[in-house]
Amino acid sequence: MQLTVKISPSSSVQFGTQWARPKDVLTVLLIIGGDVIQRALAQLSGGYLTPVPFSFGWVAYSFNFMFTVGDRKLMPEPDYSSIVINAKSGYLRENNSWVIGRVLRDFDYWKPKAVEIELEKMLDDARQADKAKEEVAGRSLEENGANPTPDRRRVGLCISVFATSSHRRAGADTTKDWIFYSGVIASVVQLGVAVIPLGLYGQWSILTITIWGTVLAFASGAMPQWKAEKWQCRRRKKTVILTKGNGAQHAIVIVGSDDEALDLEDLAHSDGEKSPLSLRLYAAFLAVLWLVFLITVSGVTQNIWYLLAVGAVGMVQNVLVAGAPRDPAAFGLHLELVEVIGHRKVMQALMKLENKHPGVGVNLVQIFFPGKLLADEERFWEEKAQEMGSG
Repeated sequence: MQLTVKISPSSSVQFGTQWARPKDVLTVLLIIGGDVIQRALAQLSGGYLTPVPFSFGWVAYSFNFMFTVGDRKLMPEPDYSSIVINAKSGYLRENNSWVIGRVLRDFDYWKPKAVEIELEKMLDDARQADKAKEEVAGRSLEENGANPTPDRRRVGLCISVFATSSHRRAGADTTKDWIFYSGVIASVVQLGVAVIPLGLYGQWSILTITIWGTVLAFASGAMPQWKAEKWQCRRRKKTVILTKGNGAQHAIVIVGSDDEALDLEDLAHSDGEKSPLSLRLYAAFLAVLWLVFLITVSGVTQNIWYLLAVGAVGMVQNVLVAGAPRDPAAFGLHLELVEVIGHRKVMQALMKLENKHPGVGVNLVQIFFPGKLLADEERFWEEKAQEMGSG
C-alpha cells in the first residue's frame, strides 16, 4: 500500500502572501522591546535633542510609561551594582543612579592611560613576588610535580583619584560622542529607506509613517523630566568614593572641586519625586498618538518590507546604544585625573591612599577588610585616627 501525501496549493500561496506582505509580523514587532527603548533614552536624554530613532518597541514603551509614570521614574534602575561612600563621614549608600552605575561599569573603557600603567606595574610586582617565594622555598615545581603558579591577570587594588572640572558645568555641558550622533544618522537612513517606495511606486504612506514615528520618538525623549531625574541632586563640594565593593579591582575617588559639582552621594540615593500631573497628561497624550500610529501601520499592505527595514535600522541603533560604554563626560560628569594609587596588596593600597589623602583611605577599610586586622595594621589606623583627632 503506497501512502501519498498531497500538499494543498493554498499552503504555498499562504506562505508566499505572508512573506510578500508580513503586516502581522510588523504589528507584533511594534509592541515588544520596550525595555531597550528605556535604556537607550537613559543613555542619550538630558538635552534638548534625544536622538533615539523610531524602532520596534516604541509602542510598548509608550504604554508602559503611561501606566507607570505616576509611581515610577523615567530613568531605569541601574544595571550595575555599586556603592557610594562619603569620604568624610564614611557613610555608605547602595547606588540607585543609572549614571553612577554606568560610570563605574564602563571604567575599563574610559580609564586614563596612567591607570593602565599602574595596573601593569602592580601585576609585575605580584609576579616577581610569586617568583621570589618559589626561589626562597628552594624547590623546583617541575621536579616535585607541583603545578606552576598561574599567571596573574588581576591583583590588589587600584585607586584612581579624580577632581571635577571647574571649566565645564556638570549635568549640562555633555560631550557629544558617536553614540549621540548615531541616532541622528540612523534617523536620516530611515528616511532615506522610506523615500524608496515613494520614488519607485508613488507610495507615500511608508514615508509618512516614518516621519510620524520619528517625531513621536524625539518628542518622548525631549521631556524636561529626563534631565531633572538624570541629575536629581544638590550641588556642593564633596569627596566620594565609587566602587563595586569587596573584591573589586578598582575604587574611584571623585573630589568635588567647587560648589557647582554634583553631589554624587545625593544622586546615588535619589528615588525620584512623584511625576507631576503635566507629565502624566503628556504621557497619556503620547500613548494615544502611538496607539493611532499602531492602527495606521496595520493598514499598510504594500511594500511592507521597506517599513520593516526602517524599524530594523532603529532597532539596531537602540540595542547598540542601550549597552554601549560611554565616557563620564557624555553623562555630564567632567573629571580630571589627579593621581593613581595602587599596590598588589589591598591593605597597602589603602595605607598609601590614607597617607596622601587623610581620612579617605580609612573609609574603605571596612569595605575591603570587614574582619579582624593584623596587629601592625590596627596600629597604623589607630595612629592615623589620632592624627586626624589632633588635627
